Amino acid sequence: MGQIRMNGMEFYAYHGCYRDEQLIGNNFLVDITLDTDMEEAAESDNLCDALNYAEAYDIVKHEMATRSFLLENVCDRILDGLFERFPQLDSATVAVSKLNPPIDGKMQSVTVNLQRSR
Repeated sequence: MGQIRMNGMEFYAYHGCYRDEQLIGNNFLVDITLDTDMEEAAESDNLCDALNYAEAYDIVKHEMATRSFLLENVCDRILDGLFERFPQLDSATVAVSKLNPPIDGKMQSVTVNLQRSR
């Protein structure tokens, strides 16, 4: 068993419940952790035997471009896409952080984490 971590993927997107968030947008960071069997890929040194993290990035990018009111929905859709594309995926965690959320106070970010296992 092994783990792929993709950290600090940056996106500008339009997720949020408030009208300004939907019109102006915001900066987001996405981190994912993918648990998968890496034994065959480690032995073969062949991308065909591995979970292709470039394809995982494309899934995240696609879902970040699809507007949502809630970060929970964004995380859930990313997990759906990852599990649909990668049958070798055992479990995954997705964290989506909204930078400078529209809260009456100083805050660097708010993060929603979702985890799923097969």
